[in-house]
Amino acid sequence: MKKLVLISGISGAGKTTASNIIEDMGYTCIDQYPVELLPDLIELISTSDSIKYDKVALTIGLSDLDKFSNLLSNTEFDSTLILIDASTDSIINRYKFTRRVHPLVNSNVASTIQEAIEIEKNILKKYKRKNVHIIDTTNLTVKQHKAKIDKILKYNDYENLAITFESFGYKNGLPDDADVILDVRMLDNPFYVAKLKNKTGNDKPVRDYVLNSRLTQRYIKKTIAYLDFMFREYDKEEKRHLTICIGCTGGQHRSVTLANYLYNYYKDRYMCYITHRELK
Repeated sequence: MKKLVLISGISGAGKTTASNIIEDMGYTCIDQYPVELLPDLIELISTSDSIKYDKVALTIGLSDLDKFSNLLSNTEFDSTLILIDASTDSIINRYKFTRRVHPLVNSNVASTIQEAIEIEKNILKKYKRKNVHIIDTTNLTVKQHKAKIDKILKYNDYENLAITFESFGYKNGLPDDADVILDVRMLDNPFYVAKLKNKTGNDKPVRDYVLNSRLTQRYIKKTIAYLDFMFREYDKEEKRHLTICIGCTGGQHRSVTLANYLYNYYKDRYMCYITHRELK
């Protein structure tokens, strides 16, 4: 079932922070989505085969919340409503610090920040009596904010860490986004086997050639021990994403094979992605 998260609440309470956290979970996030366009989005999500629309989050204003709720009541999405709240004093201080104008003041609905907050607080009251998730950010750190959203969205079906495995060729330079680089140039090179030269690590003959090597098996065993340790420690530190780059000379055979192997090894424990720079 496709997931749709609505993020609403008091302006200045932390909706943007919540949206950023949810985006790091792999959701497609859209800020201040207009309710008039929701039917088109519902149709797009329902009919699209793209993974991009399997998990969508919308940041919306409190004044439109009823309309969104009514339109979504007849859909088959796994819908979640998260409301962000904070004390009046903390919101006023945040607006003073950022020097931004409250949306209700900007639209002449209210003449002061205090009045604007009171209007939104009154709207929020009726939702507090419903079965919704409310996060009070008055005294929350970003780390605590993230932990609450993790719990609400059951993100811990996976470990918190998301990992991209990227193969590359050293002859074209190091990837700019690498957190960790694994060098596999010491492994036997299929490039020098005539029938494998023009294939890649995505092809079974190359994969079998690389993985059936005793040296490769020793390399994999030591690498997984290292990655297991590293992933656990990064996960404790609340790091969201790591890019593990695996390099060989040309980025066609060994690195592609090892990147695919590691992706398949970890994909059921972590939210994993795979990309092959030289095969694009």
